[in-house]
Amino acid sequence: MGTCVGFDLDMTLIDPRPGMAEAMNALAVESGLPFDGEHFAAHLGPPLDHVLRGFGAPEARIPALVARFRQIYPEIVIPRTVALPGAAAALDLVRETGGRSLVVTGKYARNAALHMRALDWTVDSLVGELWSVGKAAALTAHGADVFVGDHVGDIAGALAAGAVAVGVTTGPCDRAELLAAGAHVVLDSLTEFPAWLGEYGERRGTAQPRRCSRTSEMKPRARPSGVITPAPADNHTGSSE
Repeated sequence: MGTCVGFDLDMTLIDPRPGMAEAMNALAVESGLPFDGEHFAAHLGPPLDHVLRGFGAPEARIPALVARFRQIYPEIVIPRTVALPGAAAALDLVRETGGRSLVVTGKYARNAALHMRALDWTVDSLVGELWSVGKAAALTAHGADVFVGDHVGDIAGALAAGAVAVGVTTGPCDRAELLAAGAHVVLDSLTEFPAWLGEYGERRGTAQPRRCSRTSEMKPRARPSGVITPAPADNHTGSSE
């Protein structure tokens, strides 16, 4: 068992923006509320209830709006989503070098899993519905050494878990914002990840890595909200909305 690497999903591994904009605009039409799909898609990261609240949705309607968005999500967003450059290779590299991979996302876990299956990606564990420092619970539980994300919230989660915080500028936060949030390194995209991971491994030398355990290998205890128990090896598992 080698290095455990965690990844955020939206705008780190995948680009769901066209579908996200369309789904939010559809919700606006249905609900009669002034949601802006394009603005939403350009600022992916925070949980959906935060986003709806920011658009002025009445508090009492938010649970139903979240449920409806999740319902229409698979048909609208999944087929319009593409992998970001270097994403598949980054996941493959972690496995090929003896490490373990996990996805920790603010997205509704069932929809996140659909993305992973649609792209034919395999990860060891997936955790959904965690945001910012809340991601530290999953990163700690799975022993993540490294966490890669595009948002300052991802950097906060990595730092709270004591993991190496790797930023990528493929999302709404630029290099300066990610560094100001405490990122240890910032990459232009995941195409630069293999070279960085190689350098990281060399710097660690013979230091003993933290272990990234499958949920089934952990002693019984309460799991953080949103944890999906990974499927057996070679099956596809997947993990803000």
